[in-house]
Amino acid sequence: MVKIGIDLGGTKIEIIALNQHNEILFRERTATPQGQYQETLNSIYQLVFKAENQLQTNATVGIATPGAISPFDHRLRNSNSTCLNNQNIKDDLQNKLNRQIKMCNDADCFALSEAIDGNAKDYNSVFGVIIGTGTGAGIVINKQLLAGPNAIAGEWGHNSLPWPTPEELPGNTCYCGKNGCIETFLSGPGLSKDHLLTTNNLLTAQQVENLALQGDQQAEQTMQRYEKRLAKSLAHVINIIDPDIIVLGGGLSNLNRLYRNIPNIWGNYVFSDHVATHLAKAKHGDSSGVRGAAWLWN
Repeated sequence: MVKIGIDLGGTKIEIIALNQHNEILFRERTATPQGQYQETLNSIYQLVFKAENQLQTNATVGIATPGAISPFDHRLRNSNSTCLNNQNIKDDLQNKLNRQIKMCNDADCFALSEAIDGNAKDYNSVFGVIIGTGTGAGIVINKQLLAGPNAIAGEWGHNSLPWPTPEELPGNTCYCGKNGCIETFLSGPGLSKDHLLTTNNLLTAQQVENLALQGDQQAEQTMQRYEKRLAKSLAHVINIIDPDIIVLGGGLSNLNRLYRNIPNIWGNYVFSDHVATHLAKAKHGDSSGVRGAAWLWN
């Protein structure tokens, strides 16, 4: 059976078709029609039509989307593609494609992909984290995605930064309306803003890491603050769900020093005499979301 996955992003829509051996049969990307709901639906339809026509088969369709479908009114909420919010997007796409589809948050799809055939495939409990322009996460137990009755399982980014120092209070204002959310510290813009506030120099996360590697002390201090905040935030998760492995994705997952330094810090905050949880980088990179969308039909 062929499984189609679609990653509905703010700037691009990606489609992938996998066979039963996880081999890629079809793959394509197109620009997301900015702010245009009906055109976004049409783009998804055209991609599915093209894939099935080329492969000469009908396929299941799973879609990864920013935000989540409300279990109460069945409309999309919390999407950074604001034209999708408050839309009954799942039903609209099912009608357009003339079939049942599955739709899930993009961070959930990321976690599922890594749990099925990524770097977490040999573990029973997985916390999959995206740290990029925002923060998100998903939880997979025994290869099954944990959704939860409120469709917010894994939304760690909108909890307060744990064990804050006086300098970290009250924290930056988050788009959700609260202050001090983990996302405001651990996202790419959060790291850049922290470096700007202490150096008056606006740099990307990768530029800060590169400067730290070259011996720049201000950049090194920024990275150490970031690592301590990430370690505390992940320790909070370990104290609650005690996962076998935490997998990092998103742009900041490419900061290689995280995998060396975070496990040396989080033990100070985990309520245990030893931390057996593993920390790993995503195997499939920015393709994990679209692969996980296909796996929603697994």
